[in-house]
Amino acid sequence: MEPINAAAYVLHSLFAGLWTGSVLFATYAVVPLARAGNLDATPLRSVAGKIKTVSRTSALLLFLTGGHMAGTVYTGETLTGTNGGYLVLSMLTLWFLLIGVVEVAAGKLADGSGRDKVREPARQARPFFLLASVLSVLLLSVAGLLSANRLGFL
Repeated sequence: MEPINAAAYVLHSLFAGLWTGSVLFATYAVVPLARAGNLDATPLRSVAGKIKTVSRTSALLLFLTGGHMAGTVYTGETLTGTNGGYLVLSMLTLWFLLIGVVEVAAGKLADGSGRDKVREPARQARPFFLLASVLSVLLLSVAGLLSANRLGFL
């Protein structure tokens, strides 16, 4: 494997883990604390901003590295006519959905914290973080299936 391809795979994996990990952490640690009123507005606003930064940065790097990887493996025909191609298109769909849902979730979390509110913004953001968590797990699952497919197990 060429060094550029190896670097693309490593960066892709690292930022997928960072992105999904931050979403899961926010869903299962930050939002419940805020819903219970155990966080102040300032740290909550900071967390929401960091989640947006991680999400946007990860989405961009995943697009670039994933585009490179797909461009070296697939043609238009194999992208729409093979199991691997369908998995890549599934990942792309989940990627788009996750970007939007995380933006909405973090925005709802930050909106109320700007008014020194914590519980209500966390309640409003919770369904979006739960959906983002499901999308994150699905995205990583499809990535695992894609790896299994590339290794000939599917």
